[in-house]
This record gives sequence, C-alpha cells and structure tokens, in this order.
Amino acid sequence: MSLIEVSHLKKSFGANDVLHDINFSVEPGDVISVIGSSGSGKSTMLRCINLLEKPTGGSVSFHGKDISEKGVSLAEYRSKVIMVFQSFNLFNNMSVLKNCTVGVQKVLKLSKSEAEARAEKYLSRVGMSAYKNAKPRQLSGGQKQRVAIARALCMEPEVILFDEPTSALDPEMVGEVLAVMKSLAKDGLTMIVVTHEMAFARDVSKKVIFMDGGYIEEEGSPEQIFGAPEKARTKEFLSRYFEQ
Repeated sequence: MSLIEVSHLKKSFGANDVLHDINFSVEPGDVISVIGSSGSGKSTMLRCINLLEKPTGGSVSFHGKDISEKGVSLAEYRSKVIMVFQSFNLFNNMSVLKNCTVGVQKVLKLSKSEAEARAEKYLSRVGMSAYKNAKPRQLSGGQKQRVAIARALCMEPEVILFDEPTSALDPEMVGEVLAVMKSLAKDGLTMIVVTHEMAFARDVSKKVIFMDGGYIEEEGSPEQIFGAPEKARTKEFLSRYFEQ
C-alpha cells in the first residue's frame, strides 16, 4: 500500500479548472520533485494534498484511508503530512525555539521540556541552534526557512510537502536551504517538493512530475525526464537546461 495515493484529483475555482485528473502515488522514502511553469497547478495540487484547498473531485488517501472521510482528524493528518511554505509562515512574536515547540505541545501534547528537547535536536539538524532565542525578524530568509524546516521536523512527520521553499530567497541563500533538504533526502525522509531548482530535481529526486496546464504531462525517473523526455511540452520546458 502506498503512503499517499492521489486519484483523479480535480480542483476548480468557479469556472476556472486548475487541476485535471491528477493521479500519482508516494511510497515511503520517495523524494518527488514537481516541476513546471508558474500557473501549471503545482502549488494547488500540494495544497489539495494537505487539504488547505478542498478538492473538487477525486481523492487523496493516506495509508489507504481517504482523508476527506468523516472521522479523519485534520490536525492529526497535517502533523503527519506537513507543509513548508515559500513564505516561511513563522510566528514573528515568538522566538525560534518557541516557533518549534508550540505545535508539538498543542498537537502532540508533549510537555514543555520534551518539546524543547525535540526542538533543540532539529534546530541542530538544520544548523540553527545558535539562533534559538532570536526572533524571526533578526534572521535572513535562508535562516527563516531552515527554522521552518526544523519546525516541521519537530512533528516527526511521515511526509513533508515543500511549496517552492527557495523561491522567496536571495540567490546566495538558496544553497543553504537546498543543502538541508538534500541531507533529509539522504536520511530517507519522504518529500514532495514543488520547485524551480532543476539541479535539485535532477540530482536528488527518485521521481519527477512535470505539470502543464493543470495536467501531469509526464512523470518518471530524473534520468528519463531530464535525459529522454517523451512529450514535446516537457522537452520545450527543459530545453534551456539541455543547452547549458
């Protein structure tokens, strides 16, 4: 059984159909990169998987159970399938440490000391221990995103969804965030990453999904998608990388 199964997923905003019949599965340890032009439906698909957007049709299953069914705890599901946003979404009035402990205390019911021990562990994991008492406004964009990743890790989730985690960063900060993500992938963390970072998609993914116009145009291994794409639209999108 797949960890996540996306079946015939559709999403419309009024008369605007954004996702059309999306199907794919996620196995434990998968790193799936979702690539495509802006407006192709990548982020909407991710938000549907986390139920930040309600699908118009189709289903998303987690461990074989449809997450939209009655009796499924959304808070519990989101603690297992957690989102890291491009805009960090940190609490500006809280310290770095508090940002990392508030969720585990509230959702997982850990004691303050347990939550802080876990936060220290994961802040260390992303190289942010020295900043635990800082407020987000004192951090660079890259540091904020590393704190956001540590906060997600504190929930010890089964899957992390990354929504363009480097797109709000200055170019020199992109590398520090990608380095953390690469090391998480190496450790076997299951990740779905919507990204414009083609080198990451090519070098770190187990599977690459190319989306265009709300459809999955093509999916396969990085070798297949980057080395021998079948669809004309995929070739066109990737042509600038072949030219390098």
